[in-house]
Amino acid sequence: MALQDVCGFLNSREDTTFMLGKRSGSPIEFGQIRPSFDSDWTNPKADDHLPYSLPSISVQSAIPLYISPSVPLPFPLGHGTTTLGFVFQGGVIAAADSRSSCAGLVACPESQKIIPVHSHLVSTTSGTSADCALWKRILARELRLYQLRNRRRLSTGGAAKLLSHMLHPFKGTELCVAATLCGWDGDEFLGGDERSMDAGTQSKGTDGKKTGSVSEASFQPVAEPDAKTQPTASNKTSSTLITTKQTGPRLYYVCSDGLRLQGELFSVGSGSPYAYSILDGNIHWGLSVDEAVSVAREAVYRATHRDAYSGNNVDLYHVTAKGWRRRKREDLKEEYYREKERERKRVEERRREIENKNFDEN
Repeated sequence: MALQDVCGFLNSREDTTFMLGKRSGSPIEFGQIRPSFDSDWTNPKADDHLPYSLPSISVQSAIPLYISPSVPLPFPLGHGTTTLGFVFQGGVIAAADSRSSCAGLVACPESQKIIPVHSHLVSTTSGTSADCALWKRILARELRLYQLRNRRRLSTGGAAKLLSHMLHPFKGTELCVAATLCGWDGDEFLGGDERSMDAGTQSKGTDGKKTGSVSEASFQPVAEPDAKTQPTASNKTSSTLITTKQTGPRLYYVCSDGLRLQGELFSVGSGSPYAYSILDGNIHWGLSVDEAVSVAREAVYRATHRDAYSGNNVDLYHVTAKGWRRRKREDLKEEYYREKERERKRVEERRREIENKNFDEN
């Protein structure tokens, strides 16, 4: 556990799983690369510039990548999905379908493609489901360690850079991860309470929506940006409070080859061309929450209607300064029939208008 590592319950010098070159339990040893860790990172020195930084990962492998053996796949993997994320004045919207495919087979119609990382960060996943779930857990662990050591959350950009650096050594392998990190920076809290890094306790409000916000009773808000504070009895170890210069919604795309992009709109997967056809003409900064939700639902629906590898349900998350909120999962089959009914009504209305026009002319 991250808390055990910080408290020193596990001795890295005595535990054989932490010995250099023999980390059989590390989840980032999969593939041909065997990252090595600095053995002194758990015991930082007082004169270190960043005494509580994350462990550095080197790409020196015990076996060269070009001669390392690889296990052949039993069949070619056919990746297909529809995920999207965009920012607007009310936060970040993340939406995805729920169909997982294996070659030409629908392996799971109710998979979870949007995974909460902590209270103010969720990630959409595209690629191999097992790889995406594994690296989400690795990222969540490292972010919790960072928060426990530094008493603040790592920014969305920092989380994207960390994930990019961890994935880059596996470039050229069978690893397939494409993640869109949707988070909110700023409005952080002091304190080492690990509950602030949890993915939020889901609870249903009066509107039936699940919330992932964290209770604010155990946290203290930080000072305003660039604010100066005087040392007190509660902050003798630091003369300034943690400040945040950039606040608001953030959106990053990270690929398994190390690519990292920042933007305001991303759609990933085989259904993304169809989703972009809806998003490009309707997304702007001044959208209301209801309008943003409607556009995201429409984009996923259109993509699943045309893409055979996407379908079943639509999941939607809304990330704000209070944390992430999850809307109730919606079956796209019902949306299909509602769309057919709306189309039938439009045809009937058009037919009546033509009949009335012909009647007036006569």
